Amino acid sequence: MRIMILMTTMAGLFISGIATAQTAVPQASPYDRAPWWMKESVITQTGYVFTEIPANRANFSATFLTVADTAEKAQNLAIAQTKGLNQALDKLGKDKVRISTSFSMRALYEQYRDKNGNRIEDQRGDKIEKYQVSLNLAVEVRDTTLLERAYALVLAAAPTSSTPINFNLQPDNETNTWLYTEAVKDAHTRALQSATAAGGKLGGIKVIDPTGRACETDILARAPDSAWDNTQAQAVAYERSAPPPPPMVAPAAMADMGGYVPGSAEYLEAKALQNPFIQTPPLQRLEAKACVVYGLN
Repeated sequence: MRIMILMTTMAGLFISGIATAQTAVPQASPYDRAPWWMKESVITQTGYVFTEIPANRANFSATFLTVADTAEKAQNLAIAQTKGLNQALDKLGKDKVRISTSFSMRALYEQYRDKNGNRIEDQRGDKIEKYQVSLNLAVEVRDTTLLERAYALVLAAAPTSSTPINFNLQPDNETNTWLYTEAVKDAHTRALQSATAAGGKLGGIKVIDPTGRACETDILARAPDSAWDNTQAQAVAYERSAPPPPPMVAPAAMADMGGYVPGSAEYLEAKALQNPFIQTPPLQRLEAKACVVYGLN
């Protein structure tokens, strides 16, 4: 009986070992599987180009502080202080200059001096003296030809503080399409030069990959994810007609501020024209790449 049990146990272990060997996970290959177009002689070429385009977006903000006996009065004062500014900015075009407003409020408490002479706020509900409201006006300029006027208007309203102008680039579909086309042209130039230098002839197109991943397949060796060297990019010239300059204002309106109510839209416009702020959008780098697989003859 013991011999029977021992033989049964050994048989079970033997079968289990066979099953384990059959289901063992093979080790991962250090190479990628070759795609279909690798069955023939091919050359994979990445076209990589860049250009520099003036920024077409600008953002800045300004803060206005008001103090009153109640929070409602302080908020109304802040709104009244920026009413004319909002009207003047709206005249530039709501689709070209976008405005967003936010408020914050804090209580100002009575203060007393401690034994060392330091002023300390008595932060109790029955010791509130006044309320301070902070109105933050955020401005997004989508037409940079209006940036100088918008920025001058905000500063003419005498804000408590303002932020520096932040520029950025939002390329349109036309620009993106043009730059991608240039990347495809660059891929053809590089592939043609490589094939000629190697003594071959460039064949027909096998694959055009706008993502560029087809040229990054690791067939012979696996490269690190960040192996691409962007110094290989070729510069291309960006040509587009310059936008028309903003309309000029009559010299009389530039100098005459008489008769305008302080803080009104007309008052701020006249004051802004007396103190222009020249702002030139900086150049922004824009890149594109494309992968093209050619046959070799």
